[in-house]
Amino acid sequence: VKKNFENPSKYKCVYEKLGNKELFYDDYCNWQSISEYKNFLFKSNIAFIASQLMCSKKVNIFHEHVLIKEPGSIKKTPWHQDQSYYCIDGFQNISFWCPLDDVTKENSPEFIAKSHKWKQKFLPTKFHGNSYEHIDKEFKKIPDIENNRINYEIRSFDLKVGDAIAFNF
Repeated sequence: VKKNFENPSKYKCVYEKLGNKELFYDDYCNWQSISEYKNFLFKSNIAFIASQLMCSKKVNIFHEHVLIKEPGSIKKTPWHQDQSYYCIDGFQNISFWCPLDDVTKENSPEFIAKSHKWKQKFLPTKFHGNSYEHIDKEFKKIPDIENNRINYEIRSFDLKVGDAIAFNF
């Protein structure tokens, strides 16, 4: 990760700053140029775990995505459905969230239980707070989950370094 952000790709984006200090930022599509990412993908058991969870004999890498929230960050990650950002369709897919620090349940990503079974596709959510234009009837605006949390079975977890959350994107 240090190597990544010392020389970020053209995809790096900063979502929150305090003065000159970046507090919430990301980058992606670097696994082919950063040997540590490539080693993780090809030499760990992550592909095997993915194949087992998807009941698949084959696993293709779409991309890695590194999100960093430094101490002091107050910006919440907006509710979103990952698949609407990608140029793929179907349900046989998986993402992993692997914390690089211990994370409390209160600071962990939140997921809506069984939302992977929802038939509706939602417009991508810009992390800067704006929503994308509605140009395709296939996608609807995501519901206001944050202000209606009681209507959803929201889950999050205490995680230690080495843990991972697997989810359908």
